Amino acid sequence: MKYLKCKWIHDFMNEPTIIISEIDENRFETRKIEIFRDGKFGLAAPNLEYMNTRLGEVPLPDMEEIAKDEQFEVQSISSQEFNEMWRDKIQSFIRLLKD
Repeated sequence: MKYLKCKWIHDFMNEPTIIISEIDENRFETRKIEIFRDGKFGLAAPNLEYMNTRLGEVPLPDMEEIAKDEQFEVQSISSQEFNEMWRDKIQSFIRLLKD
């Protein structure tokens, strides 16, 4: 697995500003976290879609290709960093379901 964190620079109020993806050897997303300007978040996994966040249907381009677009700042992150963020957002999601 590979892990990408991408800052999306834009003025759209209903679109995420941070997209964090776990991608498999074929570059398909297997889990995704989207963070919005107002602090809300979305999650996606094969059996989970929250806040209209969905896994991509096509392979992600490599980092160099993404970075060519000036509206994106992309970096590789570790599996540990991704899993910590995923765990934190899943716990928040569970709390929201209980409320």
